[in-house]
Amino acid sequence: MNVNQNNTKVGFIGLGIMGRSMAGRLQREGYKLHVYNRTKSKAEELLAGEAQWHDSPGEVAANADVIFAMVGYPSDVEEIFLGSGAILDKAREGAILVDMTTSEPSLAVKIAEAAKARGMHALDAPVSGGEGGAINGTLSIMVGGEQAPFDAVKPLFEIMGENIRLQGGPGAGQHTKMCNQIVIAGNMLATAEGLTYARKSGLDPKQVLKSIGTGAASSFLLNAFGPKMIDGDFTPNFFVHHFIKDMTIAIKEADAMGADLPGLRIAKSLYDKIAAEGGREEGTQALIKAYK
Repeated sequence: MNVNQNNTKVGFIGLGIMGRSMAGRLQREGYKLHVYNRTKSKAEELLAGEAQWHDSPGEVAANADVIFAMVGYPSDVEEIFLGSGAILDKAREGAILVDMTTSEPSLAVKIAEAAKARGMHALDAPVSGGEGGAINGTLSIMVGGEQAPFDAVKPLFEIMGENIRLQGGPGAGQHTKMCNQIVIAGNMLATAEGLTYARKSGLDPKQVLKSIGTGAASSFLLNAFGPKMIDGDFTPNFFVHHFIKDMTIAIKEADAMGADLPGLRIAKSLYDKIAAEGGREEGTQALIKAYK
């Protein structure tokens, strides 16, 4: 498939915090969009830019050459791809299906096999970089699938992200995203504990950040979310309940492989506590509340 603005119709399903910005970047580059979201109001800006609305994921798939999905949970992914009258039932032969949701590697394999049986191609392509990365087109995109559809869709990936890598066959993108989330869980845990220690010892946490934020302890997460933890700013860049979903998948996969990841389990238990106390819709930096 030769992907370009003149002859490629792009479907985008899921227009939440991330998907809306990612789809918007494609639209601004001149791609004709066909869109669906459970809440139509979230598509208003795209519709004002002449995106075409459809009443179901299947209808989007029937009208597009490349179909992107960015939804919430593996159950949502399974419903929109494999449900009756959904994407795989309605997409055209030769279509490329791209799931950018963080989901289960085994489900990515199932979708890829079902797509191949119908003469289609499927990629799993979860992302990292949060809302800012989606807005600015700087996402890291971790892809699983075959080389040919990856090469075909890469021009679209390059509009949405900067670090784009094919990690292996179906499911490899999701496994890579699990590595990403495991590292984030550990870093968020360490950031919250370091700032808690600073506060308890009578130090000014902001001054501490100025010192350790450029030393060996420095990390993107420390410098981006440490100040928010200190200020009690829990505005979501990534929801607590979505992170719990990701950690749950990672623990399930690790258990299946016989990998013991105690740090991940500790982080999840603390995020579970935050969620139970009303913090499901807060940002992941809300972890600091578990130490108060």
